Amino acid sequence: MPLFQRKRPPPSEDLPDDEDTQNKSKNRKKPSGKAKWSCVDSCCWFIGCVCLTWWFLLFLYNAMPASFPQYVTEAITGPLPDPPGVKLKKEGLKAKHPVVFIPGIVTGGLELWEGKQCADGLFRKRLWGGTFGEVYKRPLCWVEHMSLDNETGLDPAGIRIRAVSGLVAADYFAPGYFVWAVLIANLAHIGYEEKNMYMAAYDWRLSFQNTEVRDQTLSRMKSNIELMVSTNGGKKAVIVPHSMGVLYFLHFMKWVEAPAPMGGGGGPDWCAKHIKAVMNIGGPFLGVPKAVAGLFSAEAKDVAVARAIAPGFLDTDIFRLQTLQHVMRMTRTWDSTMSMIPKGGDTIWGGLDWSPEKGHICSGKKKSSNKTRGEAGENSVSKTKPVNYGRIISFGKDVAEAAPSEIENIDFRGAVKGQSIPNNTCRDVWTEYHDMGIGGIKAIAEYKVYTADAVIDLLHYVAPKMMARGAAHFSYGIADDLDDPKYEHHRHWSNPLETKLPNAPEMEIYSLYGVGIPTERSYIYKLNQSPDSCIPFHIFTSAHEEDEESCLKAGVYNVDGDETVPVLSAGFMCAKAWRGKTRFNPSGIKTYIREYNHSPPANLLEGRGTQSGAHVDIMGNFALIEDIMRVATGGNGSDLGHDQVHSGIFEWSERIDLKL
Repeated sequence: MPLFQRKRPPPSEDLPDDEDTQNKSKNRKKPSGKAKWSCVDSCCWFIGCVCLTWWFLLFLYNAMPASFPQYVTEAITGPLPDPPGVKLKKEGLKAKHPVVFIPGIVTGGLELWEGKQCADGLFRKRLWGGTFGEVYKRPLCWVEHMSLDNETGLDPAGIRIRAVSGLVAADYFAPGYFVWAVLIANLAHIGYEEKNMYMAAYDWRLSFQNTEVRDQTLSRMKSNIELMVSTNGGKKAVIVPHSMGVLYFLHFMKWVEAPAPMGGGGGPDWCAKHIKAVMNIGGPFLGVPKAVAGLFSAEAKDVAVARAIAPGFLDTDIFRLQTLQHVMRMTRTWDSTMSMIPKGGDTIWGGLDWSPEKGHICSGKKKSSNKTRGEAGENSVSKTKPVNYGRIISFGKDVAEAAPSEIENIDFRGAVKGQSIPNNTCRDVWTEYHDMGIGGIKAIAEYKVYTADAVIDLLHYVAPKMMARGAAHFSYGIADDLDDPKYEHHRHWSNPLETKLPNAPEMEIYSLYGVGIPTERSYIYKLNQSPDSCIPFHIFTSAHEEDEESCLKAGVYNVDGDETVPVLSAGFMCAKAWRGKTRFNPSGIKTYIREYNHSPPANLLEGRGTQSGAHVDIMGNFALIEDIMRVATGGNGSDLGHDQVHSGIFEWSERIDLKL
């Protein structure tokens, strides 16, 4: 007899047997022949399709003949012009003067030489440039290694990141995204190679003088230029700086002449002996307002728009990624960012009720090309409400548009920094706003409007540690007396308004830059009182005007430029302050302005276009490359046709009352 007997369920008393059987069969689950489709299945299917499509397109890209994209493009747009290198080779031009490239901020590669435990396996791997894979794999580790010491502006303990050397340092910023590669390839067509081309790479995070203190980069540049000149039959070098590299080379020209130990000891005639021409591309000679927004609130126009679309996402550390407070902490340790704060104050950039570009329209209509000096700016007068570009920061659209007499501001300079901001999580990601407290933050907003002069005081107030370091390396004023011994200090060397050009009358200086693209000039801000935000100030993206000719878009007033550098900063020195014999140019070095009107690519197959005027894409502009190559092969400004101007730079320059 079994130990356990199965207990039978009692028979249903309420239902007949046949009815009970039917109910049981209904309650019994029927096997389904088709599985239920879930959301996870849909996601997997979608990801699989994307991957399959990507692999298929990649296969086609690698399998197609190299000439296929050009064939398709020519079928759509007609025959393409010869690249400048091919064109000039047909004309019989050959390599003559050695060429030195000087990259700007962020475009040069940086690699790891020593790091913390989280960076194991990355020795001599690029942490900047290349694939940027480490940004996504270990973001906080990347931020830690890319930051400099907040007190010294040099390497933190246990971390060494150095510039990549050679032409590969800045030929491509990322795979497929060229910087100097197109210019290098075209120069190669007429006989250039590494023996007569040199990439003066440096760690662009450091102050200019600290690149010499830590890495002897300025000494290396001096030695390489001397070597290239001597090994090329004494032919002087053509220097081609881009973006912040323009300011870096201004610093170099004073450093190389100055006696040791502060300078290179080359003597007052070094530049005259070794440099034929300096061809500055997209040079922020007088700084950029964009730098103010970056240091003040870690944003520019594009970031501000993204911030508005996803409020709170960029301000909180949900996924432990590089949110804005991490970016602010990191970039405020880079002394180089302070080199691009606007120089010249209200004299250059305008005040509460005026600016040199007053009357500019932002319709985006293509301007006529090759204006003479008298015609420049003729079409840039607007009948719409004028913009107060001199107000670089305004708290509220009404303040940006108000008459000066209607603005009642409370001076922030003496405000007491009070109680800490509510969000204690911000202490994990240091920003100096936490130390400033609620009282200091409100004082900034109550001042309401900041011109170029006030912006310097503003940055000293909100970021005293950063500006204390910066004050040792950079200056932003205008010299009254350039013979004053104080201007012999290196902090003045990258400010063209506080130093003289070298005594080199045969040398030429060019300003090459794009125009025709709306470029950030001034901002409308708002006070963000959200407890979740570590950065209490935002660009007020809701301040917007739909009028086609209006320059106000998403809280930013735009002006003509190359998308990063306004025309005023790129062109003023060569248009006026250095033109002829002036106190800034005592030897009368010839200066030329070459503007390139922006024309976007006609189709996707053209890539970034051969007529672009954008700040980095201009490096692939055929007209600019041809101008550089003609000078490198022995030409001068007259051979290029002197000035080529599309903007109002000459008119705007005449409105600036500067003692010359």
